[in-house]
Amino acid sequence: MAGALVTSNNAADSVPDWPLAYGKLVPPLVGGIRFEYTHRVLAAAVSILTLVLAAWVARADKRPLARRLGWTALGLVVAQAALGGVRVLVGHPALSATAHAILAQVFFITIVGLSLYLSPWWRRGDLRQLEDSAAVRSLTFWTTAAILAQLVLGAAFRHGAFGIAPHLVGAGIVTAMVVLTGRAVKSNFRNVGELRRGVVLLHSFFGLQLLLGGAAYWAVLKAGDNFQPSVTYVLFTVAHVLGGALTLASSLLLTLSCYRLFSPSSSMASDPSGARLAGRTTVG
Repeated sequence: MAGALVTSNNAADSVPDWPLAYGKLVPPLVGGIRFEYTHRVLAAAVSILTLVLAAWVARADKRPLARRLGWTALGLVVAQAALGGVRVLVGHPALSATAHAILAQVFFITIVGLSLYLSPWWRRGDLRQLEDSAAVRSLTFWTTAAILAQLVLGAAFRHGAFGIAPHLVGAGIVTAMVVLTGRAVKSNFRNVGELRRGVVLLHSFFGLQLLLGGAAYWAVLKAGDNFQPSVTYVLFTVAHVLGGALTLASSLLLTLSCYRLFSPSSSMASDPSGARLAGRTTVG
């Protein structure tokens, strides 16, 4: 949100140096400097917290994947900080600012995935496994990938790489995939609480995002070539960026839940108890 506020308030070039600001740790907090400096302070806080998280996970969790995710998150946040510096010192916002925005989303979903992997729910040993549905699992994965690609198109439009047409086409594709994913999950796993809640979360955020997208587009058209952004423009555009991130996170959670709950059919068939769970089995 802080990064989106920088862009929406045309404050990206308000501080010409990095990592200092006008050669100081704390610059005069006037005009666009307020947004840019606040963004930097929050970025530093996130970086420190990610370092603590990675070290803590490496010490407290013996699972190799948890450790890899923790160090990956740290690497991503360092790369994100470096890209922020490139944006300030080198410029070329169509490329550097777009890459900065994309990497922010990748870092965000890495943290979301790590949070789920560390959760008590994921580590429960009594989760009843569902018979694998490769079609549903693949559909949730590609829906998440499509949403991420749509955020890439949105960031590229926002930073002037190209017009809005690719983003609008992407919105249509994502809409179709979100609807298909919801129908597939509900048809096959209607009584599975985790997956049903995942679909509700995805549809809720995506529906809100469609409304925010229309409002943001209206605000962009209304703003025209105004140098000073209005409160309405800032509100809707920042909310749209936030809605995109939450939609991506909800789709990722649904995808990871499918991977956690589905078991290969072959292993279920070889279960000595002979028990097979139908797709509509309720998860305990």
